[in-house]
Amino acid sequence: MSDIEFPDALIALERAAWEEHQAGRLTVATANAVQDAITAHAEATGLPRVEVEMALKRAVRHAETAD
Repeated sequence: MSDIEFPDALIALERAAWEEHQAGRLTVATANAVQDAITAHAEATGLPRVEVEMALKRAVRHAETAD
């Protein structure tokens, strides 16, 4: 479980990337957009980037177990 609050835009980006990945059509542009947004959120919150990325993926990919 994560106590990190994510902006809706970041959740939407990760969802789009995950859907593209599952469909076998993840683009570099989408992947870069997600990574840039993760980095910006980590810097804004003062949290380690890897912690933000892992929590975001958990929230999107495993939403039923994230709560």
